[in-house]
Amino acid sequence: MDRQEGLRLSEMILAAWNTQDVDRVLSCYTEDCVYQDPNTRGPVVGHDALRRYLARLFQGWNMHWSLREFFPFADEEGGAFLWHADVTPASGGKTIEIDGMDLAVVRGQRLCRNEVYFDRTALFSGR
Repeated sequence: MDRQEGLRLSEMILAAWNTQDVDRVLSCYTEDCVYQDPNTRGPVVGHDALRRYLARLFQGWNMHWSLREFFPFADEEGGAFLWHADVTPASGGKTIEIDGMDLAVVRGQRLCRNEVYFDRTALFSGR
């Protein structure tokens, strides 16, 4: 995966996340995907588990993501991308700005492994 292809794929994935449509986000992941972020308490494995997690996440937060940078892996399909997000509790409250990074391993133009890194303590300042 070259840098341009990685940028295009990263933008497509973040655009899906910005819809907060569970099925659209799931279409970016393989059936056997492994997803993990600071809120998951371990890996979320497969579409069914990711569907449940996303439904809860999207119910609790209004989010908008934007790509900052993409760095392709040298030996694997995928890369690391830096992002910025504006998140607001769905119940109302202060919008919080968060910067983070995803490690993304790609198989067939879909994510098979996605590890998300950010400081989750920022989420508590808006509630």
